[in-house]
Amino acid sequence: RFGGDAVGGDVNRRRERRELLGLHGDVHWSTGPCRSIHPDRMYRSLDPEAILKQTEQLHLRISERFPGRGLAQVSAEVAQVAREAKARAAWIATPNWWLRIGIGLLILVIALILISAVGSIRFEVDRIFDLGEFLAILDAGFNDLFLIGAALYFLVRLEIRYKRNRALDAMHELRSLAHVIDMHQLTKDPERVLRKDWVSTPSSPKETMSAFLLTRYLDYCSEMLSILGKIASLYVQDFDDEVALAAVNEIEGLTTGLSRKIWQKIMIIRGGEPDPDSPVVSGPPDGEA
Repeated sequence: RFGGDAVGGDVNRRRERRELLGLHGDVHWSTGPCRSIHPDRMYRSLDPEAILKQTEQLHLRISERFPGRGLAQVSAEVAQVAREAKARAAWIATPNWWLRIGIGLLILVIALILISAVGSIRFEVDRIFDLGEFLAILDAGFNDLFLIGAALYFLVRLEIRYKRNRALDAMHELRSLAHVIDMHQLTKDPERVLRKDWVSTPSSPKETMSAFLLTRYLDYCSEMLSILGKIASLYVQDFDDEVALAAVNEIEGLTTGLSRKIWQKIMIIRGGEPDPDSPVVSGPPDGEA
């Protein structure tokens, strides 16, 4: 019986981890339009529903731990960005058939015009061959073909550029939000809770958190930065574009670097001796961003 309970506990823990990752049942839905993934490929793609669930849960945790703090408002904004990213990523992954049909019809019209122009050319057999005139006609023809080819390339890439702009706008939003999160942890100095001889100045930031609460505060900031990196990855999961992928890599590098700084503070707190007389936060301090 005890062995069965242990096995059952392991199964429940695995089920909870799968639910947190968004791996429900036998089918894992991606951001692509009406596309399912085989169970063997469940761990190879991000689930926007799971990311949104984790983000909303993180917002509740922060609101319960730090009610009235600015960090709770930032987490609410991160949750809103996750909701918008779910719809945007799905839109980017869905083919724009109306645009594609319009471009196809326009290309067909251009091709018909070219065929009509070539068919209207009349050659005079008994005319004396002029090399200079032939080269001029050949040069004009190559120029026309180059311009037509450039126009066709522009039309074919129009949908990609349109979606790329939407993705880059989202990356700019995520980049700004990452810096906002970093600003909230910027003045959280571990020495304030580790050193009993700490002396504040009139311009020092007001802080009343204990070592435990400061650790939780920093950890929440790190979690939000990690979620921002996952949200950025949603945009290129089903959108193969080098420019958008480079922007996503930049966001991931930014959030990883900021999170590394935060974890340095956490390790300092965990490695030091916290002051047992440090006060516990009872409400939002004055001037808290």
